[in-house]
Amino acid sequence: MADGKVKVGIIGSQFQADIHAASLQIMPHEAEVLAIASPTAGNAAALAKRFGIPRVFTDYREMLKERDLEMITIAAPNSLHAQMTKDIAAAGKHIVCEKPLAMTIAEGEEMIAAAKRHGVLLMYGEELFFTPKYLKAKEMADSGAFGKVYLVKQSEKHFGPHSAWFWDVNRSGGGALMDLGCHGIAFCYWLLGRSPIKSVYCQMGTYVHGDKTKAEDDSLCILEFANGAVGLVENSWARRGGMDDRIEVFGEDGCTYANLHMGNALPTYSENGYGYAVEKAPSTKGWTYPVFEELWNYGTPQELTHFARSVRGKETPQATGEDGLVVLRAIYAGYASAGEGRKIALPYLPPPGVKKPIDLWLDGASRQQRAPH
Repeated sequence: MADGKVKVGIIGSQFQADIHAASLQIMPHEAEVLAIASPTAGNAAALAKRFGIPRVFTDYREMLKERDLEMITIAAPNSLHAQMTKDIAAAGKHIVCEKPLAMTIAEGEEMIAAAKRHGVLLMYGEELFFTPKYLKAKEMADSGAFGKVYLVKQSEKHFGPHSAWFWDVNRSGGGALMDLGCHGIAFCYWLLGRSPIKSVYCQMGTYVHGDKTKAEDDSLCILEFANGAVGLVENSWARRGGMDDRIEVFGEDGCTYANLHMGNALPTYSENGYGYAVEKAPSTKGWTYPVFEELWNYGTPQELTHFARSVRGKETPQATGEDGLVVLRAIYAGYASAGEGRKIALPYLPPPGVKKPIDLWLDGASRQQRAPH
């Protein structure tokens, strides 16, 4: 097995790719980014210049020919995850795939199989497993601080994504549930010791952004777990005022609450504004809550460092393709639930020909509208 820093290539050049590059510079001891690939002219070069990345490609397949690269991170639209993963695996390189894992359950299964076939790791970019505040909540739960946990809540809300592809359901597969609900589902599953998900009930709607997307911009999701606990996952692209991310854990003997940003923010008033406050915040005038060490508080540097150590065999991956597939199955059940207006038991198999999760909601909603009353 090789030693020294793991040599990394990044596919993508927008918001999440920037976070990957910055995170690996925050914790530079285990990995270094040597290459970046993006088809958008100028974007890869601009990101490479900002972070001092020496090699730039407009075709990720050309980047995969670089023999010294060992780990590739995918920060590209959801619709591209499956093919990219299979290509990276075939090139003999380890994979970090951003959430959600894929557009379809079949794609997710193919990705996992390809990684196993080529003897590489498929690691799943779920940073909430590494968020310091949330990690502390799990440590307390695992130590028995709350007794038997019966309810876990996770909420992530903001006013919508940065990149245009998120709003296009053919590239994203869905809206707030697909984009943000994958975090909440994964968090509840993880905090509860990966107890199997038994059922999903979901309510969703497009309340604010109907002029730009068919996707839901707000969703509520209730998960029932085999161990008897319940998960409540709330997500929104319709919340003004910047990012809001929080958890609550309730057990027979105690509870804990965590607000990801507010414990790491400085209550600030300014007539003039001052630059950057927090992800998705539209303005810095008046009362704002600027955060510090934002990426560290999210957990992304710790996540990518852990993945690099896993490539070296120093650690065992804590977020895998299998985790991503569990989440994707629950997401499919969630859209089916919203479309059919009922609770969906797992395992759930989508009807043949469904190419993206949101079709189960859009088609179900249209059938309900056509049904005689």
